[in-house]
This record gives sequence, structure tokens and C-alpha cells, in this order.
Amino acid sequence: MEVLIPNEYPQALAHGTIRKVFDDIFFVSGSMETVLMELDWQFSRNMVIVREGERLIIINSIRLNEEALAELEQLGTVTDVIRLGALHGRDDAFYVDRYQAQYWAMPGLVNDSTVKVTELSPDAKLPISDASLFQFETTQIPEAILCLQREGGVAIACDALQNWLAPDEHFCDSSTERMQQMGFFTPANVGPVWLQAAAPAAADFIRLKALPFKHALCGHGEPLRDTAKEDFLKTFSQLFDI
Repeated sequence: MEVLIPNEYPQALAHGTIRKVFDDIFFVSGSMETVLMELDWQFSRNMVIVREGERLIIINSIRLNEEALAELEQLGTVTDVIRLGALHGRDDAFYVDRYQAQYWAMPGLVNDSTVKVTELSPDAKLPISDASLFQFETTQIPEAILCLQREGGVAIACDALQNWLAPDEHFCDSSTERMQQMGFFTPANVGPVWLQAAAPAAADFIRLKALPFKHALCGHGEPLRDTAKEDFLKTFSQLFDI
């Protein structure tokens, strides 16, 4: 991978602490600032860290500040960075470069020939021993979900599955108002912007119904424990009549 000097990476934005949600699974919420539809947006996003032995696998990366990076390094060594969706990836290169980590991404997401990428697929060997990959097949942009065979099944999603219950400290007022109107703050939701951009067919969600999971850690919103699958199935039924 082409090595960039540190100040060429996007700077760390505001974020919370590293939280342990299950044994060897950690969760961080932070801020995202972007321009969409010629408007400024600020909202929250999540990173998941999975520990396997001494290795750390980062999913939906958020650049941490130096204090939090020191805490991260106490947990283990970052060896892999996974990009599940087209609409995330801002901070992937920072982690890949800092830790010389292996970069995993869905096909079609990285077009830079200087970046070494290992493509994700349901048939490929994954960097987490008990993980399987669900790939959306009908969408206009790449997206996948990782499912870990532990704790009754843990689904790690990017934008397709969301669980925003209410705006948090990472939202600005204008984004809060717009996103309330757009229906973002809905438990066990399919991401409204992702739904529009990806235009998935019901067939993907029929396949997703067979995925074994009890909990969901999404790219946006709070962890959803214990009832994740049944809660999301209700949403799929409402949206796709399945």
C-alpha cells in the first residue's frame, strides 16, 4: 500500500470510549462529518473491534485519538481492517498504514491500484475463525454483514442494518431535525439513505432471514441484544412484505 504521511489522513473526530459488549468484542461510537446534497451533516457512527487471541480485527473503522489508540493497543495488535459497505471507509487507510494491517473489502469498493486489498466473499477464508459473510446480491452498491458464531450469533452490519433509537452527542441540531423527518430514529431499521442508494430487492432479505443471529452491532445506533433477529424480521416484513 502507498504510505501516506500522518497528516494526510482525515483527523480523528470526537468519539466515545472503547466499550466491551461481549467477550472479545468491543464497540466505539464516534462522530462523522460530511457534506451530502450540498448540506453539512454531523451524526454518529460505530466501530467494532473483534479480538482473536492477540490479534485485533477492526470493522467499520473510526480513527481514535492518541489516548484511545493507546487503550486499543493494550487490547492486542491490530492485524486486519474490514470494510463491509460502500458508504464507510473514511479511516481505513489510517489503521492499515499505522499497523501494517491486512485490508479486507467488498469487491468494487477500492479502485486504487496502489492499495493492496483482499476481497471479501462468502466463500473466502475470513480473518475471524468463527465468522461467516452474508453478501447482498441485488444492491447497486456493495454491502455485507459478518456473522460471528458466538453468544447465540452476533451480526456485525454496516449501513443495511441500523439501530438508531435517538440522536446522541455526536449529532448537530440540523442533522437531528432532518434525520427525524427521514425516519432514521427507528429501532431495528434498514438504513434509509442506504435503502435509497443500494435499492435492494426483497430476495436479499429473504436470504437474510435465514442468517442465525441473536444480537446486532450496526454501523449506526446502539447495540441490539437478545432480540435482534426477531426485531429486524418485523422490519423486513414491513418494508418488503416477506
